[in-house]
Amino acid sequence: MTVLIVGGSGFLGTELVRQARTAGQTTVATYATKPGAASPTAWCHLDLRDAGSLDAVVSDVRPQLILNASSGSADWATTAEGPIRLAMVAARYGIRMVHVSSDAVFSGARVHYDESSLPDPVTPYGAAKAAAETGVLAVHPKAVVARTSLIIGHGRSVHEKMVHELSDGTRDGVLFTDDIRCPVHVTDLAAALLELAAVDAVGVHHLAGRDAVSRHELGILIAQRDGLDASRLPSGLRADSTLPRALDVRLDSRATQQGLRTTLRGARQFLHCTGATAQPVGPSRSGQVQ
Repeated sequence: MTVLIVGGSGFLGTELVRQARTAGQTTVATYATKPGAASPTAWCHLDLRDAGSLDAVVSDVRPQLILNASSGSADWATTAEGPIRLAMVAARYGIRMVHVSSDAVFSGARVHYDESSLPDPVTPYGAAKAAAETGVLAVHPKAVVARTSLIIGHGRSVHEKMVHELSDGTRDGVLFTDDIRCPVHVTDLAAALLELAAVDAVGVHHLAGRDAVSRHELGILIAQRDGLDASRLPSGLRADSTLPRALDVRLDSRATQQGLRTTLRGARQFLHCTGATAQPVGPSRSGQVQ
């Protein structure tokens, strides 16, 4: 089977490429700027904003599965409209599609969200992801929309690098104690996505870890795993900041988990004293940690 991984140069995309190749699948990965560290069967450039580019890539690769792991931040053309264009092409060619979405589609007003919960975003990024979800399923009803949370793993995620920078003093900011999510390990997430793609799943699914933890608690867990001084991690309240974002969003993944062989571990499990695995991180400075 040929798998097209859109966003193959990203953190999740890299792991999807690795697992798909390990499973013996022909894997073509796309990049927007430059190829990443993954080793797919082939790389190709893809601009989700360009319908002609999308059609050309898909018609050339002829995949049986498209996994969209791209992230365009709050850019509407890339994050909202791009996945819909991709789904239209996939539907036209009869290609299975799995689209990765985010817990950013929720406001946090309800705290607990299962697959039946309707999006109510409070940020431009969340609004773009919510629009993509609606559009993808409208034009490709047999697609899967998989919402996930903070992605952690092997010391290379944004969140793990952030903890190292805060600990060694090369970054300004705080880790919020009132910003709560359900982190997932990248290997669990990639395996679950590939598993969903291999069965007859359709519609919305949640793929998040079992544990609800604050950004600060997550930072402490990462620091303890990597042998850092957790007491050096500054804490604060998002409620006191000017950064708009939902405070407490907990994805309920139990319904999806029941149909999976892959176990979606909680952060307290996959970060429990597994040894230092983080890679060196260069200095960086920014505002408060989101």
